[in-house]
Amino acid sequence: MPPQAGPGPNVLVSMFPFLIMFVIFYMLVFRPQSQARKAHEQMLKDLKKHDEVVTSGGIFGTVMNVKTDAVTLRIDENVRVDVERSAITRLVSSKKGGETVVDVVEKRA
Repeated sequence: MPPQAGPGPNVLVSMFPFLIMFVIFYMLVFRPQSQARKAHEQMLKDLKKHDEVVTSGGIFGTVMNVKTDAVTLRIDENVRVDVERSAITRLVSSKKGGETVVDVVEKRA
């Protein structure tokens, strides 16, 4: 009769490396992505007239009007374009309290 093997390793002990990998993956990927998304959403909420922004298409413009779902940008003299709020990728400069703040989003990071 062959010798019987003892009880196998505890299930929790065998799952421990996977748990550690998940925690590391969360800290390196999911958490920073979530923070960046929240910062972008806050930037879109805080848009106001005369902010300079860049769209996802690479167009630089100055905010002329803010609506609930769209923003009117002035990209040149007598040239205005309506874009969706989600098309704005970053804030280049903003006037806060009378002074100009340059690269607001990059300074937050």
